[in-house]
Amino acid sequence: MAEKKEDGIVETIKTVFWALLIAGIFRTLFFQPFWIPSSSMKETLLIGDFLFVNKMAYGYSRYSCPFAICPISGRLFGSEPERGDVVVFRHPTLGTDYVKRLIGLPGDKIQIKSGVLFINGEEAMQVRDGTFEELMEAQGRMGGFPRCSNGAVGQGAICEKERYLETLPGGVTHSILNISDNGALDNTNIFTVPEGNYFFMGDNRDNSTDSRVSQRSGGVGFVPAEYLLGRADRVMFSSAGKRLLYFWTWRSDRFFKAIE
Repeated sequence: MAEKKEDGIVETIKTVFWALLIAGIFRTLFFQPFWIPSSSMKETLLIGDFLFVNKMAYGYSRYSCPFAICPISGRLFGSEPERGDVVVFRHPTLGTDYVKRLIGLPGDKIQIKSGVLFINGEEAMQVRDGTFEELMEAQGRMGGFPRCSNGAVGQGAICEKERYLETLPGGVTHSILNISDNGALDNTNIFTVPEGNYFFMGDNRDNSTDSRVSQRSGGVGFVPAEYLLGRADRVMFSSAGKRLLYFWTWRSDRFFKAIE
């Protein structure tokens, strides 16, 4: 009887071991979990969204590849990133993972004028699409408060942002949020994206420190191809609370939501 019990424990340990090993390999090779910690990609991605990054989308680089054969620079396998993709990448100088929308490809000329994006001189058309509303309250684990276009509202009040549908050259249409057209990043010089690099922006345009800000100033700047970790395709789970177990803060309408 004791031998059967011991055999059962051994089998359970083996099962757990192999399950963890397979899960680890799956995570290493194909998908990487990512929590959204900030508001820079609202309303496409909200604080507390949980997603898996498709690491195979662009192939492997020295920052995403689990093997010793990974290249020192460039990428193995995968396809080229496309304008409009929502991408998770390693910050070139800070070493932390960011998520932004891919706006500029190698060789592109990017400029923002009065809050409107221009790519190679072509305006990315914006069409007003109502108002994005949220409560003025501490959000997520970091407890940050949103910025509003309807002024300094009190805690618990409705915080508004103007919503637009922006269409990029090539036809990708996505939602962006706006507070004003004369902020610090609403009028820029022309950025020419170097070969082998990419230009990223947050959809929450007035709340995103992205490629419009140089790395020396704490921004993202231009991102080399080898720093791309993968494409964000779908929100798997979402919670507005500080703890995962706060089930009353779960956003069930965002479960398995496609990222556009």
